[in-house]
Amino acid sequence: MKRIYVIKEKCNGCMNCVVACQKAHADSEFYASIRDSEPTRIHLQVVERSPVPLVCRHCEEPACVKACMTGAMQKDEKTGIVSNEFNPQKCIGCWMCVMACPFGVISLKQDGDRKIAVKCDICVKRGSPACVDSCPKGAIVYMEDEEFAEYKRQLSLENIASDQGGDEQ
Repeated sequence: MKRIYVIKEKCNGCMNCVVACQKAHADSEFYASIRDSEPTRIHLQVVERSPVPLVCRHCEEPACVKACMTGAMQKDEKTGIVSNEFNPQKCIGCWMCVMACPFGVISLKQDGDRKIAVKCDICVKRGSPACVDSCPKGAIVYMEDEEFAEYKRQLSLENIASDQGGDEQ
């Protein structure tokens, strides 16, 4: 399954991912009109003075799906995407999914006179995640699990080689 992975060492905290996410899920192209009404599905937090993007992991056994009282939150068996946005059951805003999510990546959205839960849907309607496409540093990637493992191995090898090269000087 393809997943969104974060390479926190590359993130510069530019917030492009947050803005792109909001725009991808809004009805308007103009950020000023959606900034306060469309919640982001990716969260940028500062941890030990470094920005860290945090996004849904689309867990193998998602706690949010188990906690959903109406069955609105579901995991697609083919894609592995966990979402409540394309299902016939409706979110009633009980927040059980919010409380169950171990990563805190489910947001609240005003929908008429009620609030509903929203989370990363990997931008299914767009074809590729907006956060990934908008990241100028390549800190957010969309890869198969094995592909990401190989990427991390290469990155580690480059870091080791760089460290060893620094010792010789």
